[in-house]
Amino acid sequence: MRKDLPPRYYLTHFFEFLSFFEGANQVLLSDSAQQFVSRFKALSDDKQCIVVRAANRKYAVIDRSQFNYAEINSPQAQIDELVEEGWFGDLSHASTSDIAGVLTKDAIVELLGEYGSTQGLNALTKPKLVALLDAEIKQKGWPARFALDQYLVCLFDDALRYLLFLYFGNTKSRLNQFSMRDLGVMRTRADSVSDTARFDHNNDAQAAWYYAKHHTQLPYYDDDKILSLSRDDFPATDGVSACFFKDQFLYALSLKLMDIDRVNGLRIMSLAESDKAKEKWLRESYKDGQVEEVKAALEQIIDNPQSDTLLAFAEDFYARKYHKKRTSTVTDMLRNASRTLAIDVSQNQQVERGVLAHYAREGITGWRTENRLWRSLFGLTFWKLLYEEDTLVTEFDRRPLSLKQNNFYAKFESSIEALLTQLDSKEKLRFHVHKMATMHYGKVNSLFMWSSHLLTPIEALIEHASLDAIYALLRMMCRDFESLRDGFPDIMVFDGTLRFEEIKAPGDQLRRNQLVSIQRLQQAGFDVAVTTVEWVRDPAQPYVVVDIETTGGNNSYNRITEIGMVKLIAGEEVARYQTLINPQRRIPSNITRLTGISDEMVADAPVFEQVADDIATFTEDAVFVAHNVNFDYGFIKQEFARLEQVYRRPKMCTVREMRRTYPGLPSYSLANLTRHFEITMERHHRALSDAKAAAELLKLAFEKDDEAVVSKINSA
Repeated sequence: MRKDLPPRYYLTHFFEFLSFFEGANQVLLSDSAQQFVSRFKALSDDKQCIVVRAANRKYAVIDRSQFNYAEINSPQAQIDELVEEGWFGDLSHASTSDIAGVLTKDAIVELLGEYGSTQGLNALTKPKLVALLDAEIKQKGWPARFALDQYLVCLFDDALRYLLFLYFGNTKSRLNQFSMRDLGVMRTRADSVSDTARFDHNNDAQAAWYYAKHHTQLPYYDDDKILSLSRDDFPATDGVSACFFKDQFLYALSLKLMDIDRVNGLRIMSLAESDKAKEKWLRESYKDGQVEEVKAALEQIIDNPQSDTLLAFAEDFYARKYHKKRTSTVTDMLRNASRTLAIDVSQNQQVERGVLAHYAREGITGWRTENRLWRSLFGLTFWKLLYEEDTLVTEFDRRPLSLKQNNFYAKFESSIEALLTQLDSKEKLRFHVHKMATMHYGKVNSLFMWSSHLLTPIEALIEHASLDAIYALLRMMCRDFESLRDGFPDIMVFDGTLRFEEIKAPGDQLRRNQLVSIQRLQQAGFDVAVTTVEWVRDPAQPYVVVDIETTGGNNSYNRITEIGMVKLIAGEEVARYQTLINPQRRIPSNITRLTGISDEMVADAPVFEQVADDIATFTEDAVFVAHNVNFDYGFIKQEFARLEQVYRRPKMCTVREMRRTYPGLPSYSLANLTRHFEITMERHHRALSDAKAAAELLKLAFEKDDEAVVSKINSA
């Protein structure tokens, strides 16, 4: 049954929202925002409820017929009065994006049909259709049959959106996040909030709003609007937060302009300070023949880089274009990869796990790391600075301002250095990290996800790495978190010494952020390798062929009654496992007739929880094989999920393998395949017997593959 919300629920939230602008953020209000707040507070409760209900909608266009709420007295009459008072207006005041939001694509096509043919319109995107509709409306007005009186536009929308922008720091968040918070859908961080302004001053805030608003609207602007906007006097700003929105807007605008007015587009692009804008400008300007100008710009970046990422690009581009170097640093690093591993082709969907399993069989310890290791160590080491001394502007924020503005070291240099000086041994660092994890476990943050295994790779790093190297990398993250927030190598390996490895399967590319992170790790003193993988049939790769019997076909509510497993290495059986399992529910009579397994047989059998560890251990680092594998795998994965455990193994299906290697057979059922290939079955529909039969099919498929390889070699 649907639970009713408390009376005036949305109104209560809205006053909570407005209270944000009574402190440090009050000075950021524009004239229209101040007027909106004053006018709103002067309204009657009923009218406030209507305005707030409209404010909670995603778009500024509303359907007034949906506003007959019991908590509002005479809602339609109240709406009429609000229209008279200038709170709502007709659709002539609507922006194209709001029209797009309230109308479906089909509805827009239908409306365009009122002006003429709809041929070819269905192939257009919604923004394109809205632009066409907007042009028709401006020229001819709305179609007469369209119910204009049913729809209203919130004339206070721009002021409201500005307030939302100041509160959330983006143009996408809406008031419904308060409801999501109260319902537990969205976790927040009220413990780290203080009375802090998101922008330095009023002009900074309004400039940021200008850029953010236009950036959101750009997809709906036609060419004339784009050209007109490019000739605007852009608001000046030097605030870090506002400059982020400025760069985002200028880059997006320049890309739009490139197809209309390339020279103007490059001019606008040159005004942006972001790495991607500078890189794009350099590439495009070089294409246009501005060789010397680009050379001078590259030299300036190399002499005074604004980020590690831009420096990596500039050095590489300069070497290739002006020193006649033919390959990029990324290509060189891949070509000079220090190792190549032959990994079983069954691991092609989870290559990092395959490499770690390969190392484990050789007695080498490894951990999945990627970004999580360094981001979690960074977050736990500097937690107090990030989430107590630095603050979140609102409880809905996840990233502290210093990380958003990429000035964490500049803001907290003395505190950072004092902390690292204090943590002058591995034991002290380990204790500090454990203390922070214990005190703050589960708290929302933008750096990492909590888990019971979070500290395992961190402890391995602290134990096996140099403390100087760890602190060198952490300092780099403090100075330029934006460049070092991701791109870290896939795994960490200890083989007498510690090293990081970026794993690349055939066809994978090394991205620039990965190149930057690898170079910085090397500069800090770590051994880092790019390891390329080639797919083979690895004879050392274990395959576990599984069969289960169940109480029925749906794993959501049916349970396992028996499991049988056969482990193969190099085509030879090395182990087997079988057990009945008490499904903790009645076995249907038709299932008993099929399998021979009865309630009496499983009465004293272990429940799945009692054998889960055995199953996990038996299949660890192995390929999970079954006939129609998704059935068996799905049941076992669901059983582990009931125990709140994750079960993940690479899968292989003997049905698919047999179809691939022996095409054209009349049937690929287990029973028919065993008859066709004269495979002995002790008893069909018993787990171990079926698993042994499927194992023989797997051997046949592998033998066929080996024959094909030999034939190819002989014919070469």
